Amino acid sequence: MKSNLACLGEGSGAVVGDIRALGELRGRLMDLGFTPGAGVRCLFAAPSGDPRAYMVRGSVIALRRADAALVGLGARGA
Repeated sequence: MKSNLACLGEGSGAVVGDIRALGELRGRLMDLGFTPGAGVRCLFAAPSGDPRAYMVRGSVIALRRADAALVGLGARGA
């Protein structure tokens, strides 16, 4: 099972590998900076655990778990 953004723990960082979303959501995620090779860090989660805030390309973006699961993670340094 490939790792995805929803699996990233608070305070952990990774590199975006691929975007598995389709259509408008795919374009929106990429517009927000979730592009292959971009560094991303999970900053914190809402008390319920959803949504979570991620730092990507200098911006803080909140994503629901379902949307975050569509952002695959690659190997660090890739």
